[in-house]
Amino acid sequence: MGHLIAPSMLSANFGNLQDDVEMVNNSLADWFHLDVMDGVFVPNISFGFPVIKFIKEYAKKPLDVHLMIIEPERYFQEFKNAGADILTIHYEASTHLHRSINAIQNLGMKAGVVLNPHTNINHLEDIITDLDLVLLMSVNPGYGGQKFIENTYSKISKLKELIIQKEANTLIEIDGGVTLENTPKLINAGADVLVAGNTVFSSTNPVETIKKLKA
Repeated sequence: MGHLIAPSMLSANFGNLQDDVEMVNNSLADWFHLDVMDGVFVPNISFGFPVIKFIKEYAKKPLDVHLMIIEPERYFQEFKNAGADILTIHYEASTHLHRSINAIQNLGMKAGVVLNPHTNINHLEDIITDLDLVLLMSVNPGYGGQKFIENTYSKISKLKELIIQKEANTLIEIDGGVTLENTPKLINAGADVLVAGNTVFSSTNPVETIKKLKA
């Protein structure tokens, strides 16, 4: 399987959101990436259920919903109802991670864990075989357009080693500072899914940019 591209809708034009959803539908992108922020876990607020439902109405590809919120387990059913196909929660925000992952999967969604830049891969050793994906933050969560953290390549390699060692089928997703320039290096390190916001939506030809990221 080749790598997947998930444009981050946080960078879309919310004045013409349907147009940007259709653009992603008509591109080589694989998923829609939706960042949900609560202003508590991260110093920013994004969008909630109404926007997710709106995107779901027009989207022809899976919704990859990344929860940057405290107590995410309170809302799993609501995110399922809103249209989430994939739900990722932060290691740093979940006290009972194993229980939460099982709960997400029991609702029929794929379940993933997100690690902030400072969080060590070793924390996933006992749960990696239960995860559909691991999302590595390659910037500090909360804002788009940040500079890529170079240590991410090393984290990808370590995570890939753990996945192989445990004979897991877990995908590695990267979010933050993904560009046309660093994409080949990320894929070579072992990334399976790339989230791209600014790179796609600030482009004069987003469909062509997605094609290049995919290539």
